[in-house]
Amino acid sequence: MKKEYLIEEPPLKALLFFAGPMILGNLFQQLYTMADSVIVGRFVGENALAAVGASYSLTNVFISIAVGGGVGASVLTSQAFGRRDYRGMKRSVYTALFSFLAISVLLGVIGLIFCEPLLRVLRTPGAVMGDAAVYLNIYFVGLPFLFMYNILSSMFNALGRSRIPLYLLILSSTLNVLLDLLMVGAWQWGVMGAAVATLIAQGLSAVVSFCLFVRGIRRYPEKEPVRFSWPDAKAMARIALPSILQQSTVSIGMMLVQSVVNSFGPEMLAGYSAAMRVESLCIVPMAALGNAMSSYTAQNLGANREDRVRQGYRVSYGLVLGFAVLIGVLVLPFTGPLTRLFLEENGTKLALSTGESCMGFMGWFYGLIGLKMITDGVLRGAGDMPVFTLANLLNLGLRVVLAVTLAPRFGIFMVWAAVPMGWLVNYLVSFWRYRTGIWCTKMKKKAPSC
Repeated sequence: MKKEYLIEEPPLKALLFFAGPMILGNLFQQLYTMADSVIVGRFVGENALAAVGASYSLTNVFISIAVGGGVGASVLTSQAFGRRDYRGMKRSVYTALFSFLAISVLLGVIGLIFCEPLLRVLRTPGAVMGDAAVYLNIYFVGLPFLFMYNILSSMFNALGRSRIPLYLLILSSTLNVLLDLLMVGAWQWGVMGAAVATLIAQGLSAVVSFCLFVRGIRRYPEKEPVRFSWPDAKAMARIALPSILQQSTVSIGMMLVQSVVNSFGPEMLAGYSAAMRVESLCIVPMAALGNAMSSYTAQNLGANREDRVRQGYRVSYGLVLGFAVLIGVLVLPFTGPLTRLFLEENGTKLALSTGESCMGFMGWFYGLIGLKMITDGVLRGAGDMPVFTLANLLNLGLRVVLAVTLAPRFGIFMVWAAVPMGWLVNYLVSFWRYRTGIWCTKMKKKAPSC
């Protein structure tokens, strides 16, 4: 396939070729995250699973900052690549890497200082507080590796080379599972073993990713040396900050929702944690399509092909529908076995019923998040961030308000019942913006086909 396939091949072929490796790669990423929970839950116990689940809402905030920053920063890289401005492309890459390295070190230090106070604010059950703190402290040490890998993955995707992150994730996932079995299963290190295994796997993946990227980017012609650029950093911030805000505020909102779940006790927390692991797996193809639409939109607008963006957006509806049906078929009949996969043989009935209830409800609504993500992807790829940000904040606000106000009165079911309502509102606002056509004038003043 040509290097510029996102702006030359038919939209369906281009999107599938681009999103396919991302889907497989993200599946592996989620699978090895699930491996932590499965191995911890079965080898250590229900409370240990609850501890990893309590940590997940916090770690997800930092993951979201890394992913949001990478996706936002890669827009400039995609646009420069679409224009064949290789000097500008390299400059944006180096600027992003230096910026987010500094940010990751700062966030890691903050995380280490405020780990236990944050867990207390989230009303983490006392029975799991110690293990949750151990897991998080090790996680924060490896934060620079997490950021490096996610930024480089976004840059590979911006250049249309989405297969490289896939290969690296396969390597990282396999290593993580083997280390989990060794450190948690054989050596009995408990939650600490799961955290160390993840740290080693992410570190190796980040280093290898950096070496491959440096070698690959040297192939593009550029005589003069390229250095950090403050103007590029400012331009990148205008796109990356709303993307980070969207990603991190959603995670912060889910952290607030997690505090509501925590108040129901460790048994319900364990069941909810199992369901959230399955959900993270289910939304992988939808997230990949959204990121594919972002790079596809950026490259085609850079090449002044707004008509192809509209064609690709229409095609993506069929892809979302197909994935939603497939997810429903794979999840809805098997909510019981999937929940028991995470719990030891003596898992409580309350934990099992909580996980089954959450999975059984959410399995009907993954198409909504797919529609939200592909529409958001167009706006993000075009650099049209204000309405994109507003839509996601409305999504977050609705979910948090409903969970915080209704769950204590009507039960934990309201925590996940609020989720599709937020997705729907987000999609409707973003779709309205798409229909106006304003988005395609954001990157360039010349937009002849809009």
